[in-house]
Amino acid sequence: MLTLKEFKEARSVLSGVIRDTSLLYSPAFSKATGNHVYIKPENMQITGAYKIRGAYYKISTLSEEEKARGLVTASAGNHAQGVAYAAQQAGVAATIVMPTTTPLVKVNNTKDYGAKVVLHGETFDDAAELAAKLSEEEGLTYVHPFNDPAIATGQGTISYEIFQDLPDVDVILVPIGGGGLATGVSTLAKLLNPNVTVIGVEPTGAASMKASLEAGHVVTLDKVETIADGVAVKTPGDQIFPYIQQNIDDIITIDDNELVDAFLDMMEKHKMIVENAGLLPMAALSHLDCKGKNVVPVLSGGNMDVITVASLVQHGLINRGRVFTFSVQLPDRPGELLRVAQIVAQANGNIIKLEHNQFVNINRQSGVELRVTLEAFGHTHKRAILDAMCAAGYPARECHTNDFYN
Repeated sequence: MLTLKEFKEARSVLSGVIRDTSLLYSPAFSKATGNHVYIKPENMQITGAYKIRGAYYKISTLSEEEKARGLVTASAGNHAQGVAYAAQQAGVAATIVMPTTTPLVKVNNTKDYGAKVVLHGETFDDAAELAAKLSEEEGLTYVHPFNDPAIATGQGTISYEIFQDLPDVDVILVPIGGGGLATGVSTLAKLLNPNVTVIGVEPTGAASMKASLEAGHVVTLDKVETIADGVAVKTPGDQIFPYIQQNIDDIITIDDNELVDAFLDMMEKHKMIVENAGLLPMAALSHLDCKGKNVVPVLSGGNMDVITVASLVQHGLINRGRVFTFSVQLPDRPGELLRVAQIVAQANGNIIKLEHNQFVNINRQSGVELRVTLEAFGHTHKRAILDAMCAAGYPARECHTNDFYN
């Protein structure tokens, strides 16, 4: 059983190692949800994620012989960086197996901490299979990313800090992938206050823990499909599953589209980059059925490559009607393009891009296809611009998202 003794030991080991990530009150999310929302920004942690806690503490518990053999682990990115950093601090060699789909920033950061990186498979489970094989064949000490009570103990020190900043916390929202973070946070939170509610949050396309809880035992999903790569786990940890059963009060599942919206909210309202797995608790805020409570969403990490950031921004703006594309057929004569631009300007739309194709067909009365991509204030404003076009005799057709990228 994990007890206060182990958590206190982990807190002592991590003292002076990890960065202070004090709670941040969010006026915007508090107003939107009717609760008092305090963000736990582990995206600002050393290595950009909470994983340094469990990795550093776990390595501190290894014998000199275990360290001397070298370490190996599998990770979609954040645990990789945590192990690489902790191993570097301890002067220990580390090999990290990462899925080939891991964002480049996580791969490069892991290498920068001195670890050897092996890219293998499309999912965490594929990488974990190879890591276990390397551990057996080469005698390396395996540092599991979540299925280890010691790892969970290190992650759980987050709860000490939450209660230190907000002693009367009512609800803690925590992402769930394999279950290490949720195990540590929920177990210590319940030890500190049995009345606190701890809710796990999973992506709908990788809800392995929810499926396991419903079955009463650990189950393996046939596949996982989510943009939240940090929690794309087919099989939760069996060693920590009993703690989840005992201490997690509920699980909320989130669709990927909600993560896109949450990403924009965090950028615009808090000027923060938070990776998709870390956004799960933010998206879950709107699913809570309570009001007036002190709620702490744990932002697990912020390691995201620039290409992914750009894609999320574009998709988020499109989802909210703040960027859209319409097409219209125009007569092939001078001044038509100017008229369209004037209509858009009068409706307060801001044109981003124009595509003017004179070779759609040979009918000069409607022989030009014009595609206009523009900024709007939202879906209502977008509809007003399209209506203005139609009223002026230009039957504009909104293009779908796929058309926009084509």
